[in-house]
Amino acid sequence: MPANHRRAAFAVLLASVLFSTGGAAIKWADFSGWQIASLRSGIASLTLLILLPDARRGWGWRPFVVGLAYAVTCICFVLATRLTTSANAIFIQATSPLYVLVLGPLLLRERTSRRDMLTMVPIAIGLWLFLSGPTEGGKTAPDPATGNLIAALSGLSFAFAMVGFRWLGRSGNREATPVTAATIGNFIACVAVLPLALPIGGHSGRDWAALIYLGVFQIGIAYALVGRALSRVSAMEASLLLMLEPVLNPIWSWLVHGEVPSARALLGATLVLGATLARSAVSSEEAQT
Repeated sequence: MPANHRRAAFAVLLASVLFSTGGAAIKWADFSGWQIASLRSGIASLTLLILLPDARRGWGWRPFVVGLAYAVTCICFVLATRLTTSANAIFIQATSPLYVLVLGPLLLRERTSRRDMLTMVPIAIGLWLFLSGPTEGGKTAPDPATGNLIAALSGLSFAFAMVGFRWLGRSGNREATPVTAATIGNFIACVAVLPLALPIGGHSGRDWAALIYLGVFQIGIAYALVGRALSRVSAMEASLLLMLEPVLNPIWSWLVHGEVPSARALLGATLVLGATLARSAVSSEEAQT
């Protein structure tokens, strides 16, 4: 493996680790969900604008439309994480391929294979296990039922964003990239819920440190690492490396907050992760033949 490729793969792996810390950090910061959603995205948007030239190019209606879907995802993920367990929030969002199965043919005119449809069966069962799980609240997950529903909305909006990223890639406009859409989306998320985040009030340095970490590192630098590495690693390899995020996310929350997922959540996570990895592996083999 060439040295440049190794460094790029490590950058994606590091980005996956940074992404995975979102659940624990969101629960750590003593802000309301609206405050975290707004300020985290505002800081992330500024970080992306500073670090990535692509984030400053191609601001038009296409990335704005995709950015709207991404903004909903950012907001819903934060709100869901504040209400339910980190495992539920991240893995329910990870069921987004269920919606892509429908949205791809409708919006992109892309055909769905029988293999894709079969992959959705364990993912659908996993989603059902999450949504039908325990609804008793706890210290770090005060309203799991509501949080799970918001996480499902996050999965739907993320599916729209993924289809939108694909749409941007097919548009022929090299300047309107997914990084542009993500930057716009974070800006929209910040502005959209800012009225619900005010007044900010007094908070400790620890809380502000967690919030700044979320915007600068967990989103901003993580996206910068992925954006710069994709020219040296394939999209398939990057997607497999990024699957480390949902695995580590609940582990950080367990280590930091003592949050333990339910048995149903663990089974659902296994089904979602297993189906996604299996489909990715098959796609990788097909691409090499």
